[in-house]
Amino acid sequence: MTYDVTILGAGPAGYVCAIRCAQLGLKTVVVERDRLGGVCLNVGCIPSKALIAAGSLLKKIRHAEVMGITAKQVDLDVGKLVAWKEGIVGKLTGGVGGLLKNHKVDTVMGEAKVTAPGKVVVAGKDGKKTTLDSKHIVVATGSTPIEIPGFAFDGKHVWSSTEALAPPAVPKRMLIIGGGYIGLELGLVYHNLGTEIRVVEFMDRVLPGMEAELSNEMGRSLKKRKIPVHLEARAKSFKQVKGGLEVTVEIGGKDTTFECDVILSTVGRRPNGAGLGLEALGVTIEKGFIRVDAQRRSSVPGIWAIGDCAGQPMLAHKGSHEGLVAAAAIAGDKGAAFDPAAIPAVIFTDPEIASVGLSAEEAKAAGFDPVEGKFPFAASGRAMSLNETEGWCKVVSDRATDKVLGVHMIGPEVTELIAEATLAIEAGLTTADIAATIHAHPTLPEAVMEAAEAVHGMAVHIFQKPTSKHPVGAK
Repeated sequence: MTYDVTILGAGPAGYVCAIRCAQLGLKTVVVERDRLGGVCLNVGCIPSKALIAAGSLLKKIRHAEVMGITAKQVDLDVGKLVAWKEGIVGKLTGGVGGLLKNHKVDTVMGEAKVTAPGKVVVAGKDGKKTTLDSKHIVVATGSTPIEIPGFAFDGKHVWSSTEALAPPAVPKRMLIIGGGYIGLELGLVYHNLGTEIRVVEFMDRVLPGMEAELSNEMGRSLKKRKIPVHLEARAKSFKQVKGGLEVTVEIGGKDTTFECDVILSTVGRRPNGAGLGLEALGVTIEKGFIRVDAQRRSSVPGIWAIGDCAGQPMLAHKGSHEGLVAAAAIAGDKGAAFDPAAIPAVIFTDPEIASVGLSAEEAKAAGFDPVEGKFPFAASGRAMSLNETEGWCKVVSDRATDKVLGVHMIGPEVTELIAEATLAIEAGLTTADIAATIHAHPTLPEAVMEAAEAVHGMAVHIFQKPTSKHPVGAK
């Protein structure tokens, strides 16, 4: 069969690219080895957020007495919870299939291998092989959880994120290896469902990839909830003991043991680039990632890469945008390029975290003179009415131009609020632009407006010591 474009992988990068290619008049086929929607829709972003919502609701019910609401008995049916989550996944993956069909994108299920430029051989589960010829091949094969020595995923004692999203029961005790966003998101779900959790992190702080103050704030939040966190610690091994598992962890050069019922290992993900035949064709791969240019071309003409396999950050929305760029470039748009001013990162922990753009430290290293403005949710009327006042919003701007360089937030629904900040950075807006924009009251986005005002020492709903001169944008 002959096509204009063959796309390997039907995750949020691949299926978005396929639909856009079809919209641009290109005859397109998608090859998927497992399920439409990829990791994100099936065992990642969507199902995890469904469980997070359930855990958050259960927490709110259990703490509603402050509002005068008392629930005498709250029961959790794990089977129904998982079935509800699977229902959401089914609707979304079915929707992807419908969109591909409506756009006349063909779908071939099986393992793909690129045997030559423009040629892909797909081996189906039945052993049948299908050869696809096309002018362009787009690699969108995603990523896989990393296993560490001594903790191979077995689905029983050691879980990856996949097993954590479909538990047969809620464990009493869970030890989490890795204090990054996946470990904390899922760990806090189980904490809200009643599990005793313990976090083991190799670095010197949780969320080591995030802006430092956000990381420190999350550390304080975990401590306040009396969740044990062991930093600069290395999980070495585990064994079965009476009543559960015993995990050996090296902390400060000494071995310590902890007991638990299940181990959740979330130390990162690796790109799925191996086994596709790309190296033999001369495609440049660095640290597992396919090297691409601004239009997502690889080093071999006619082979493109998008999503997790095309480099950091390994985020679904980054992959989707890359898919749109690659499709436009393939269709002949010479101006198409992946060149975002900033890519937002969102973490659905409790409290939520969101970040976009530069931290003050990064801004200074880039040659800016950064100024920060910060507003606490404790001073937000809407946050108070939600009984969620933990956290803050911080705006980083350039002293000379007042342009917004970064926004970092921890608190209620900040994963939604970050869109305004991302748009501000992409559009090159200043903190004065945000401050001059009327925000509806009472709403959480007012915190962004107040943080922008705080850059100038002019926030209304917190006290700031007066300054003798305008701190930013001075002429």
